Amino acid sequence: MIRVVIPMHLRTLAKVDGELLLDVSAPVTAERVIDVLEADYPVLRGAIREHASRKRRPWLRYFACEEDLSHLPPEQPLPEAVAQGREPFFVVGAIAGG
Repeated sequence: MIRVVIPMHLRTLAKVDGELLLDVSAPVTAERVIDVLEADYPVLRGAIREHASRKRRPWLRYFACEEDLSHLPPEQPLPEAVAQGREPFFVVGAIAGG
């Protein structure tokens, strides 16, 4: 099981609390995690990725193991600690300001 943490506004939309557990088949990639997330919580379709292009929305970032994975290819395998469920995969709202 993959542990996934999504921002509060998406948890509210999906009507869930806390960390989500998803059954993602290997190889565990950001693309597959979001595929399963959208399948399990259809209300999130289009909230994390664009509908047509399936690209990550610009104001959301992906993190795992204290690293920003947002600009890696979505089909690249996630760190082993995430694939084994020891570390969560985070979808985080980007922060802007000055």
